[in-house]
Amino acid sequence: MTAYSGSSSDLSTVIWPGDTTSVPKGWEIPTNGKKLRIGVPVKDGFSEFVKVTRDPSSNTTTVAGYCIDVFDSVVKALPYALPYEYIPFAKPDGEPAGTYNDLIYQVYLKNFDAVVGDTTILFNRSQYVDFTLPYTESGVSMIVPIVDNNSKNAWVFLKPLTWDLWVTSFCFFIFIGFVIWVLEHRINEDFRGPASHQAGTSFWFSFSTMVFAQRETVVSNLSRAVVIIWCFVVLILTQSYTASLTSLLTVQQLRPTVTDVHELIKKGEYVGYQHGCFVKGILLDLGFDESKLIVYNTTEQWDDLLSKGSGNGGIAAAFDEVPYTRLFLSKYCSKYAMIDPTFKTDGFGFAFPKGSPLVPDVSRAVLNITEGDKMKEIENARFGKQSNSVTSNSLSLKSFWGLFLIAGIASLLALIIFMVMFVYKERKVLRPLNSTISIRRKVSNFFRIFIERDLKSHTFRKSGPSMGAPSPSATSVQTTSFPGPDSQTSQEVVINIDHLTNPNQDRRVSFEVEHDHN
Repeated sequence: MTAYSGSSSDLSTVIWPGDTTSVPKGWEIPTNGKKLRIGVPVKDGFSEFVKVTRDPSSNTTTVAGYCIDVFDSVVKALPYALPYEYIPFAKPDGEPAGTYNDLIYQVYLKNFDAVVGDTTILFNRSQYVDFTLPYTESGVSMIVPIVDNNSKNAWVFLKPLTWDLWVTSFCFFIFIGFVIWVLEHRINEDFRGPASHQAGTSFWFSFSTMVFAQRETVVSNLSRAVVIIWCFVVLILTQSYTASLTSLLTVQQLRPTVTDVHELIKKGEYVGYQHGCFVKGILLDLGFDESKLIVYNTTEQWDDLLSKGSGNGGIAAAFDEVPYTRLFLSKYCSKYAMIDPTFKTDGFGFAFPKGSPLVPDVSRAVLNITEGDKMKEIENARFGKQSNSVTSNSLSLKSFWGLFLIAGIASLLALIIFMVMFVYKERKVLRPLNSTISIRRKVSNFFRIFIERDLKSHTFRKSGPSMGAPSPSATSVQTTSFPGPDSQTSQEVVINIDHLTNPNQDRRVSFEVEHDHN
């Protein structure tokens, strides 16, 4: 008996019906024994989408590009085999045989069975062919140069904060200084002295909190509470300012030169569009003068025109479809920015004859490809990964109003508590024994006491020259009333006692006598 080996090396290549070595996928759509004639556009630039290469020696043509890769993947996703071949839409010398509209019309004339390429789905084209679902992003966008918004001049230190935050911060420094003076000037020697000295000390104390270099001490518990909250606010504000200023000085601040299409029309700027693209009709409908339109064929020409600018033989902006703008930005992302889609289109699609049974199947296969990872792989292989530039903005009051609100409420609450306690303590001045004293005198006495030292405070009792002795420069005020020489007259005496530096010197006593005649 003869033994046979089961090794695959002993088997020859399988020849399937039709004299092909490829494994059949199943039922094949009838094509009358011929392959589908797929027309592809021929163009000078943007070869990343469709590139037609002719080999003169062998007289063969090679077709490649993003659109070709997508269609090949879509055909592989079909549940049946679909033989096809790519035929460039070109003249015998290799030059383009017409526009994209002419190519689409060839399907209507049955010279091609389909069109594969960077063909946009448009209404006028859909009257002659049926398009599959789009396989790219839709829309026409505007590409404009970006410039460094950071001038780095002598006043750049003002840019980290907006003007409203600067004004609010300055006002709060003044307000906090006033609050600390009110709470401290009666019990703290650091806040005593001439009026100018007291004002300077108060504001110096407030502004010195920016660097936490305040030398004056606060002795009131209310002041301490206010200072703790204010130092927390200042800490956050200064740290945010430092971070924002560092970003302004080290990170490039980029902004687009133009953001509005109507601004270009109003100024009469030159704009660009891709050769043979339907975008020209959109620009003319918008109101652009045809003399202001400049054509480009490649991304290099696109970049050169934008670099020159509108006044130097170039353009101020370029209008193109989103797939082209993404390709352009993948190469020159550091110089230009894409403005949001200005006009809506349906993206790129594959064109088939009207009523073709392939359209629904190919459309479902397009969905299968675009929803998976295959489309992302093709995009990364052809266009690369696009990076985005990040810009910084100035800090505004919206980011800190909560902190200022907390500091303001705490300061106002401390002032209210202090004034209530002070009025209660000095209520006898506002309500003397003799109710006939004028309001002006009452208010004058009240403010006189308000600006003087509080000799009963523990701070003065501890720091006096002797146990229980008042401060050498202290002044006490006593007010009393007694009957006048006759029963119809009353007199009030306000006694101001100035304690001299030398306790052995005589004390000066001044009397103010106010006659009140009934």
